[in-house]
Amino acid sequence: MNIKDQFVDFIHNLQDEICTALEQADGKAKFREDKWEREGGGGGKSRVIAHGNVFEKGGVNTSVVHGQLPNTMAQQFGVQQDARFFACGISLVIHPLNPFVPTVHANFRYFELYNENGEKVDAWFGGGADLTPYYLEFEDGQHFHRTFKNACDPFGQEYYPRFKQQCDEYFVNKHRNNEARGIGGIFYDYQRVTETRSAEDLLAFSTANGKAFLDAYLPIVEKNKDKPYTDEHVQWQYYRRGRYVEFNLVHDRGTLFGLKTNGRTESILMSLPPLARWEYNYHTQPGSPEAQLETYLKPRDWIS
Repeated sequence: MNIKDQFVDFIHNLQDEICTALEQADGKAKFREDKWEREGGGGGKSRVIAHGNVFEKGGVNTSVVHGQLPNTMAQQFGVQQDARFFACGISLVIHPLNPFVPTVHANFRYFELYNENGEKVDAWFGGGADLTPYYLEFEDGQHFHRTFKNACDPFGQEYYPRFKQQCDEYFVNKHRNNEARGIGGIFYDYQRVTETRSAEDLLAFSTANGKAFLDAYLPIVEKNKDKPYTDEHVQWQYYRRGRYVEFNLVHDRGTLFGLKTNGRTESILMSLPPLARWEYNYHTQPGSPEAQLETYLKPRDWIS
């Protein structure tokens, strides 16, 4: 089985595993599956959970799409306008009900690019996971980062610090004075075959990090899902969700790619929270838990 087919099997199995685990953690809501086809080639399975005991809204989507590369993307990649592509991946965003449970995002993907003769001219892996808390105990941030470091380390001690830095640099609202969306995690893109890394190595690395997601996130959910909260906590959660929306619509490459390649809009915008708010020139109270969260929204060493 080639790399492409192996990764397609992996993302479909991972989708099943994650959805089952999240349903068990919620205890009430179930994922609703929506299969769709893309005009031009391929399709996907969107699974959405909503109105649960734990999860207010979430989605775990897989897509396997192919066809002619849109002109805007052909220009970006420097190929002929009749070039073709193949892309597959799993993408998830979970927005919990309780403000003490963080929002989480993860994405693992594979891309192949073909010339006008149908010959593969490029291929790469991308992916990562990041945590967006509203209130945070430092140990929870440590756990999330340590889990992905443990997944990265067998492939090279340099991977976690490199991809952690890339995550810190990527998930930033540049229009908000470089304010981070959350506390990061890992983020990697354009991971290609080299003299020292085979396609099988890259596949193993991406699947290891995909498998690490539940270990990184579920213990934080279980620890915090039953904490009592007030409307003030919820209003802060909504305010911080506004920053999440801003990043996804203004900066996120995956969102922009999906829209430019005629992707399914409902699935692409699944990442947005059900409720968010904006308040003019809002400032947290010094010494408050909300102000404490803001101190975490900048790069830091979560491991040591």
